[in-house]
Amino acid sequence: MNARLTVLGFAALLGGAALALGGGLPKQQPPLRGDLNIHDPTVLRLSGGYVAMGTGYEGIDGGTIRLKTSADGVTWADAGHLGNTQPAWVNTLLGQSPPNLWAPSLSQRGNVTYLYFAASTFGKNTSGIGLMTNAKLDPKRPGVGWVDRGLVLSSKAGDSFNAIDPARLDTADGRAWLAYGSWWDGIRLRELDPVSGLTRPGTAEVRLASRGGKAIEAPSLVQHGGYTYLFVSFDRCCAGLSSTYRIMVGRSRSVTGPYLDRAGHPLLDGGGSEVQTSKGRYIGPGGQEVFRTPAGDMLTYHFYDGDQGGTPLLQTSLIVWGADGWPTLPALPSGEQP
Repeated sequence: MNARLTVLGFAALLGGAALALGGGLPKQQPPLRGDLNIHDPTVLRLSGGYVAMGTGYEGIDGGTIRLKTSADGVTWADAGHLGNTQPAWVNTLLGQSPPNLWAPSLSQRGNVTYLYFAASTFGKNTSGIGLMTNAKLDPKRPGVGWVDRGLVLSSKAGDSFNAIDPARLDTADGRAWLAYGSWWDGIRLRELDPVSGLTRPGTAEVRLASRGGKAIEAPSLVQHGGYTYLFVSFDRCCAGLSSTYRIMVGRSRSVTGPYLDRAGHPLLDGGGSEVQTSKGRYIGPGGQEVFRTPAGDMLTYHFYDGDQGGTPLLQTSLIVWGADGWPTLPALPSGEQP
Protein backbone atom coordinates (compact mmCIF):
# COMPACT_ATOMS: atom_id res chain seq x y z
CA MET A 1 0.00 0.00 0.00
CA ASN A 2 1.66 3.26 -1.06
CA ALA A 3 1.66 6.45 1.00
CA ARG A 4 -0.97 8.20 -1.12
CA LEU A 5 -3.40 5.28 -0.82
CA THR A 6 -2.78 5.14 2.91
CA VAL A 7 -3.61 8.84 3.34
CA LEU A 8 -6.68 8.60 1.13
CA GLY A 9 -7.84 5.49 2.96
CA PHE A 10 -7.60 7.23 6.33
CA ALA A 11 -9.38 10.28 4.89
CA ALA A 12 -12.30 8.13 3.76
CA LEU A 13 -12.37 6.26 7.06
CA LEU A 14 -12.52 9.48 9.02
CA GLY A 15 -15.23 11.03 6.89
CA GLY A 16 -13.51 13.15 4.25
CA ALA A 17 -10.26 14.22 2.65
CA ALA A 18 -10.25 17.50 4.57
CA LEU A 19 -9.06 15.81 7.74
CA ALA A 20 -6.22 13.91 6.07
CA LEU A 21 -5.06 17.11 4.38
CA GLY A 22 -5.20 19.16 7.55
CA GLY A 23 -8.59 20.77 6.92
CA GLY A 24 -10.16 20.04 10.30
CA LEU A 25 -12.35 17.46 11.95
CA PRO A 26 -14.79 15.37 9.87
CA LYS A 27 -18.37 16.57 9.69
CA GLN A 28 -19.80 13.06 9.47
CA GLN A 29 -19.01 9.42 10.07
CA PRO A 30 -17.75 7.56 7.00
CA PRO A 31 -20.32 5.89 4.73
CA LEU A 32 -19.12 2.28 4.72
CA ARG A 33 -19.56 -0.06 1.77
CA GLY A 34 -19.54 -3.76 0.92
CA ASP A 35 -20.58 -6.62 3.22
CA LEU A 36 -21.45 -4.88 6.49
CA ASN A 37 -23.67 -7.53 8.08
CA ILE A 38 -22.23 -7.86 11.58
CA HIS A 39 -23.33 -7.79 15.23
CA ASP A 40 -21.19 -6.83 18.26
CA PRO A 41 -18.24 -5.78 16.09
CA THR A 42 -14.59 -5.58 17.03
CA VAL A 43 -12.06 -4.06 14.63
CA LEU A 44 -8.27 -4.30 14.51
CA ARG A 45 -6.03 -2.29 12.20
CA LEU A 46 -2.99 -4.20 10.97
CA SER A 47 -0.15 -3.20 8.64
CA GLY A 48 -1.85 -4.94 5.70
CA GLY A 49 -5.45 -3.89 6.30
CA TYR A 50 -8.34 -4.18 8.74
CA VAL A 51 -9.97 -7.21 10.34
CA ALA A 52 -13.44 -7.13 11.91
CA MET A 53 -15.09 -9.93 13.84
CA GLY A 54 -18.62 -10.30 15.15
CA THR A 55 -21.12 -12.59 16.82
CA GLY A 56 -21.71 -15.87 14.95
CA TYR A 57 -24.81 -16.46 12.86
CA GLU A 58 -27.31 -18.61 14.77
CA GLY A 59 -27.21 -22.23 13.64
CA ILE A 60 -24.94 -21.47 10.66
CA ASP A 61 -21.33 -22.68 10.34
CA GLY A 62 -21.42 -23.93 13.91
CA GLY A 63 -22.33 -20.46 15.16
CA THR A 64 -18.64 -19.54 15.25
CA ILE A 65 -17.25 -16.02 15.12
CA ARG A 66 -17.82 -14.17 11.81
CA LEU A 67 -14.96 -12.50 9.94
CA LYS A 68 -14.77 -9.40 7.72
CA THR A 69 -11.76 -7.76 6.06
CA SER A 70 -11.01 -4.40 4.49
CA ALA A 71 -8.01 -2.84 2.79
CA ASP A 72 -8.93 0.70 3.83
CA GLY A 73 -11.46 0.41 6.67
CA VAL A 74 -14.25 1.65 4.38
CA THR A 75 -15.08 -1.14 1.92
CA TRP A 76 -15.62 -4.48 3.65
CA ALA A 77 -15.81 -8.08 2.41
CA ASP A 78 -17.01 -11.24 4.11
CA ALA A 79 -14.13 -13.55 5.11
CA GLY A 80 -16.14 -16.49 6.41
CA HIS A 81 -16.03 -17.73 9.98
CA LEU A 82 -13.51 -18.85 12.58
CA GLY A 83 -13.52 -22.66 12.49
CA ASN A 84 -16.42 -25.05 11.98
CA THR A 85 -16.92 -26.11 15.60
CA GLN A 86 -17.02 -24.39 18.96
CA PRO A 87 -14.26 -25.12 21.51
CA ALA A 88 -14.90 -28.25 23.59
CA TRP A 89 -14.98 -26.31 26.86
CA VAL A 90 -18.14 -24.50 25.71
CA ASN A 91 -20.24 -27.67 25.75
CA THR A 92 -18.70 -28.72 29.08
CA LEU A 93 -19.53 -25.37 30.68
CA LEU A 94 -23.04 -24.91 29.28
CA GLY A 95 -24.08 -28.53 28.88
CA GLN A 96 -24.74 -27.80 25.21
CA SER A 97 -23.30 -26.04 22.19
CA PRO A 98 -25.25 -22.77 21.94
CA PRO A 99 -26.64 -21.51 18.61
CA ASN A 100 -23.70 -19.09 18.30
CA LEU A 101 -20.72 -17.51 20.04
CA TRP A 102 -20.99 -13.86 20.97
CA ALA A 103 -19.26 -10.51 21.20
CA PRO A 104 -15.63 -11.08 20.16
CA SER A 105 -12.94 -8.59 21.15
CA LEU A 106 -9.57 -8.21 19.38
CA SER A 107 -6.44 -6.67 20.88
CA GLN A 108 -2.70 -6.89 20.38
CA ARG A 109 0.34 -6.98 22.62
CA GLY A 110 3.58 -7.05 20.66
CA ASN A 111 3.06 -9.41 17.75
CA VAL A 112 0.42 -11.51 19.49
CA THR A 113 -3.28 -10.99 18.78
CA TYR A 114 -5.73 -11.86 21.55
CA LEU A 115 -9.32 -12.78 20.75
CA TYR A 116 -11.77 -12.89 23.65
CA PHE A 117 -15.35 -14.07 23.06
CA ALA A 118 -18.42 -15.18 25.00
CA ALA A 119 -20.39 -18.42 25.20
CA SER A 120 -23.88 -18.25 26.68
CA THR A 121 -27.59 -18.55 25.92
CA PHE A 122 -30.02 -15.66 25.77
CA GLY A 123 -31.40 -14.51 29.12
CA LYS A 124 -29.19 -16.75 31.30
CA ASN A 125 -25.97 -15.98 33.14
CA THR A 126 -24.51 -19.45 32.93
CA SER A 127 -21.78 -18.07 30.70
CA GLY A 128 -18.10 -18.10 29.94
CA ILE A 129 -15.45 -15.94 28.32
CA GLY A 130 -12.88 -17.76 26.20
CA LEU A 131 -9.57 -16.79 24.63
CA MET A 132 -7.75 -17.60 21.40
CA THR A 133 -4.36 -16.22 20.40
CA ASN A 134 -2.61 -15.75 17.08
CA ALA A 135 1.17 -15.26 16.82
CA LYS A 136 0.96 -13.57 13.42
CA LEU A 137 -2.49 -12.50 12.31
CA ASP A 138 -2.66 -12.03 8.54
CA PRO A 139 -5.42 -9.59 7.51
CA LYS A 140 -5.76 -11.43 4.22
CA ARG A 141 -6.30 -14.79 6.00
CA PRO A 142 -7.86 -13.87 9.35
CA GLY A 143 -9.15 -17.38 10.05
CA VAL A 144 -5.67 -18.94 10.06
CA GLY A 145 -3.26 -19.41 12.99
CA TRP A 146 -5.58 -19.31 16.00
CA VAL A 147 -4.85 -21.37 19.12
CA ASP A 148 -7.57 -22.07 21.70
CA ARG A 149 -6.38 -21.00 25.18
CA GLY A 150 -9.54 -22.11 26.93
CA LEU A 151 -11.86 -20.57 29.48
CA VAL A 152 -10.82 -17.24 31.04
CA LEU A 153 -13.67 -16.79 33.54
CA SER A 154 -17.28 -17.87 33.98
CA SER A 155 -20.52 -17.11 35.79
CA LYS A 156 -23.38 -19.35 36.86
CA ALA A 157 -27.01 -19.10 37.93
CA GLY A 158 -27.12 -17.28 41.24
CA ASP A 159 -24.10 -15.07 40.51
CA SER A 160 -24.65 -11.31 40.45
CA PHE A 161 -22.93 -10.84 37.08
CA ASN A 162 -22.91 -12.32 33.59
CA ALA A 163 -19.55 -13.36 32.09
CA ILE A 164 -20.06 -12.11 28.52
CA ASP A 165 -19.06 -9.06 26.42
CA PRO A 166 -15.30 -9.08 27.12
CA ALA A 167 -12.96 -6.21 26.21
CA ARG A 168 -9.26 -5.97 27.03
CA LEU A 169 -7.22 -2.87 27.89
CA ASP A 170 -3.42 -2.82 28.00
CA THR A 171 -2.00 0.11 29.98
CA ALA A 172 1.32 1.94 29.72
CA ASP A 173 2.56 0.40 32.97
CA GLY A 174 2.59 -3.03 31.33
CA ARG A 175 -0.57 -4.30 33.03
CA ALA A 176 -3.66 -5.67 31.29
CA TRP A 177 -7.34 -5.66 32.24
CA LEU A 178 -10.55 -7.33 31.10
CA ALA A 179 -13.90 -5.54 31.35
CA TYR A 180 -17.05 -7.65 30.93
CA GLY A 181 -20.70 -7.92 31.93
CA SER A 182 -24.30 -7.71 30.80
CA TRP A 183 -27.49 -6.94 32.75
CA TRP A 184 -27.59 -8.44 36.29
CA ASP A 185 -25.43 -6.15 38.46
CA GLY A 186 -23.61 -4.67 35.49
CA ILE A 187 -20.00 -4.29 34.43
CA ARG A 188 -17.01 -5.90 36.15
CA LEU A 189 -13.21 -5.80 35.75
CA ARG A 190 -10.45 -8.36 36.32
CA GLU A 191 -6.70 -7.96 35.96
CA LEU A 192 -5.07 -10.22 33.39
CA ASP A 193 -1.64 -11.72 33.05
CA PRO A 194 -0.60 -9.56 30.08
CA VAL A 195 1.29 -12.35 28.31
CA SER A 196 -0.97 -15.39 28.78
CA GLY A 197 -4.11 -13.26 28.55
CA LEU A 198 -5.71 -15.24 31.39
CA THR A 199 -6.82 -13.77 34.72
CA ARG A 200 -4.03 -13.00 37.16
CA PRO A 201 -4.34 -15.31 40.20
CA GLY A 202 -5.26 -13.66 43.46
CA THR A 203 -6.66 -10.48 41.94
CA ALA A 204 -10.08 -9.24 42.95
CA GLU A 205 -13.06 -8.57 40.73
CA VAL A 206 -13.95 -4.86 40.60
CA ARG A 207 -17.41 -3.41 39.97
CA LEU A 208 -17.35 -0.59 37.39
CA ALA A 209 -20.95 0.23 36.42
CA SER A 210 -24.48 -0.86 37.28
CA ARG A 211 -28.10 0.09 36.62
CA GLY A 212 -29.47 -1.99 39.48
CA GLY A 213 -30.60 -4.84 37.26
CA LYS A 214 -31.58 -2.75 34.23
CA ALA A 215 -29.90 -3.14 30.83
CA ILE A 216 -26.22 -2.28 30.65
CA GLU A 217 -23.59 -4.24 28.69
CA ALA A 218 -20.81 -4.20 26.05
CA PRO A 219 -18.04 -2.42 28.00
CA SER A 220 -15.00 -0.99 26.23
CA LEU A 221 -12.11 0.88 27.87
CA VAL A 222 -9.71 3.43 26.37
CA GLN A 223 -7.25 5.86 27.92
CA HIS A 224 -6.96 9.49 26.84
CA GLY A 225 -5.60 12.63 28.49
CA GLY A 226 -5.07 11.17 31.93
CA TYR A 227 -8.48 9.47 32.13
CA THR A 228 -9.76 5.98 31.45
CA TYR A 229 -13.07 6.06 29.57
CA LEU A 230 -15.70 3.34 29.88
CA PHE A 231 -18.12 3.02 26.96
CA VAL A 232 -21.23 0.86 27.51
CA SER A 233 -24.56 0.13 25.84
CA PHE A 234 -27.84 0.87 27.62
CA ASP A 235 -31.31 -0.56 26.98
CA ARG A 236 -32.71 -3.14 24.55
CA CYS A 237 -30.46 -5.04 22.17
CA CYS A 238 -31.10 -7.64 19.51
CA ALA A 239 -34.68 -6.69 18.62
CA GLY A 240 -34.18 -5.33 15.12
CA LEU A 241 -36.37 -2.32 14.47
CA SER A 242 -37.63 -2.44 18.08
CA SER A 243 -34.12 -2.11 19.53
CA THR A 244 -33.48 0.84 21.87
CA TYR A 245 -29.74 0.36 22.34
CA ARG A 246 -27.72 3.55 22.87
CA ILE A 247 -24.05 4.23 23.55
CA MET A 248 -23.04 5.80 26.87
CA VAL A 249 -19.75 6.81 28.49
CA GLY A 250 -18.14 7.70 31.81
CA ARG A 251 -14.55 8.32 32.89
CA SER A 252 -12.18 7.84 35.80
CA ARG A 253 -8.66 8.79 36.81
CA SER A 254 -8.08 5.09 37.54
CA VAL A 255 -8.75 1.96 35.49
CA THR A 256 -10.53 0.50 38.50
CA GLY A 257 -12.83 3.52 38.94
CA PRO A 258 -14.88 5.21 40.17
CA TYR A 259 -16.37 6.17 36.79
CA LEU A 260 -18.48 9.33 36.58
CA ASP A 261 -20.52 10.88 33.78
CA ARG A 262 -20.38 14.53 32.65
CA ALA A 263 -22.70 15.56 35.48
CA GLY A 264 -20.59 13.74 38.08
CA HIS A 265 -23.12 10.91 38.48
CA PRO A 266 -21.44 7.56 39.27
CA LEU A 267 -21.84 4.82 36.68
CA LEU A 268 -22.19 2.41 39.60
CA ASP A 269 -25.41 4.29 40.40
CA GLY A 270 -26.88 4.24 36.88
CA GLY A 271 -24.97 7.20 35.49
CA GLY A 272 -23.72 7.61 31.94
CA SER A 273 -23.46 10.36 29.33
CA GLU A 274 -25.06 9.63 25.96
CA VAL A 275 -22.75 9.37 22.95
CA GLN A 276 -25.16 8.10 20.31
CA THR A 277 -28.78 7.01 20.11
CA SER A 278 -31.26 6.03 17.39
CA LYS A 279 -31.73 8.51 14.57
CA GLY A 280 -33.37 7.97 11.19
CA ARG A 281 -32.41 4.60 9.72
CA TYR A 282 -29.71 4.11 12.39
CA ILE A 283 -31.71 2.21 14.99
CA GLY A 284 -30.31 0.88 18.27
CA PRO A 285 -26.61 1.75 17.92
CA GLY A 286 -24.46 -0.22 20.36
CA GLY A 287 -22.26 -3.25 20.95
CA GLN A 288 -19.42 -0.75 20.59
CA GLU A 289 -15.67 -1.05 21.01
CA VAL A 290 -12.78 1.38 20.68
CA PHE A 291 -9.92 0.64 18.27
CA ARG A 292 -6.86 2.70 17.53
CA THR A 293 -5.38 3.90 14.23
CA PRO A 294 -2.57 6.36 13.40
CA ALA A 295 -5.32 8.82 12.47
CA GLY A 296 -6.95 8.69 15.90
CA ASP A 297 -9.15 6.73 18.27
CA MET A 298 -12.08 5.10 16.50
CA LEU A 299 -15.35 3.61 17.73
CA THR A 300 -16.94 0.64 15.98
CA TYR A 301 -20.53 -0.36 16.65
CA HIS A 302 -23.51 -2.00 15.01
CA PHE A 303 -26.92 -0.52 14.27
CA TYR A 304 -30.17 -2.00 12.95
CA ASP A 305 -30.84 -0.58 9.51
CA GLY A 306 -34.31 0.86 9.17
CA ASP A 307 -33.96 0.70 5.38
CA GLN A 308 -33.16 -3.03 5.43
CA GLY A 309 -35.78 -4.35 7.84
CA GLY A 310 -33.53 -4.15 10.89
CA THR A 311 -30.45 -5.97 9.53
CA PRO A 312 -27.47 -5.35 11.86
CA LEU A 313 -24.73 -3.42 10.03
CA LEU A 314 -21.22 -2.23 10.81
CA GLN A 315 -20.38 1.41 11.42
CA THR A 316 -17.13 3.10 12.47
CA SER A 317 -16.43 6.65 13.57
CA LEU A 318 -13.60 8.88 14.66
CA ILE A 319 -13.89 9.77 18.35
CA VAL A 320 -13.71 13.56 18.67
CA TRP A 321 -12.11 14.48 21.98
CA GLY A 322 -13.40 17.86 23.17
CA ALA A 323 -11.45 20.54 25.02
CA ASP A 324 -13.12 19.28 28.19
CA GLY A 325 -11.84 15.77 27.49
CA TRP A 326 -15.26 14.26 26.74
CA PRO A 327 -15.81 12.22 23.56
CA THR A 328 -18.38 12.92 20.86
CA LEU A 329 -19.05 11.43 17.43
CA PRO A 330 -19.57 13.31 14.15
CA ALA A 331 -22.92 13.26 12.38
CA LEU A 332 -24.20 9.97 11.03
CA PRO A 333 -23.36 9.26 7.37
CA SER A 334 -26.74 10.27 6.00
CA GLY A 335 -26.62 13.57 7.84
CA GLU A 336 -28.61 12.64 10.95
CA GLN A 337 -27.04 13.94 14.13
CA PRO A 338 -25.92 11.41 16.77
